[in-house]
Amino acid sequence: MPVRRRRHGGSRRTQEERRSRTQARLLDATMDCLVDLGWSGTSTTEVARRAGVSRGAQQHHYPTKMVLVAAALEHLLEAQRLAYERAFAVLPAERRDVAGALDLLWEVFRDKPAKALTELAVAARTDDELRPLCRDLNERVLQVIVETFERLFPANTLTPEFTDSVLRGVFAMFVGLSVQNALDDDESGHQEAVLRTLKDFARRLVPEPGAAPTAASTAVSTKT
Repeated sequence: MPVRRRRHGGSRRTQEERRSRTQARLLDATMDCLVDLGWSGTSTTEVARRAGVSRGAQQHHYPTKMVLVAAALEHLLEAQRLAYERAFAVLPAERRDVAGALDLLWEVFRDKPAKALTELAVAARTDDELRPLCRDLNERVLQVIVETFERLFPANTLTPEFTDSVLRGVFAMFVGLSVQNALDDDESGHQEAVLRTLKDFARRLVPEPGAAPTAASTAVSTKT
């Protein structure tokens, strides 16, 4: 009877796939804990329970809470970037402009990855162990927003310095709006009114493709 040879390559791939799936479940569970329970209520025990894995498996992949959160932070940043790019890719052609992009960005800020990142940033203010991990968190989120803007609007005539400052302002505004939205779900419509005003301003700076540049966008693009 012929001896069946073991396919080591296939076995390794299967182990890698299992490892990746387990890690993804743990990282997603960490995000859910941060959103539902906050930083103080997030524990490795609860994360393992929500992920449906044993404590031993959780400790094998992420030995401590800080190691787990550090990995989750990277996972959340990537999830936020992909969510925005995928959403814009399926946006109808008539809405693929700066106003549509801002609508999508606002949706991203109200989704779980952004809420979890905000929870970490706020908690880091008073947590000496968490603070070093989150010190450059805002800068990294901003970098994702800037890179995405440049890919979506490559023909814009704004100077890099002005673009950076404006996107920083938008980011700060959306962080504040998202915190308030988490408290009142925009019962009075104030957040929506702010978003409408912001879109009106953005249209003046970044005209739709094929449209003539506005006086505001021309002045900014030629300013030295």
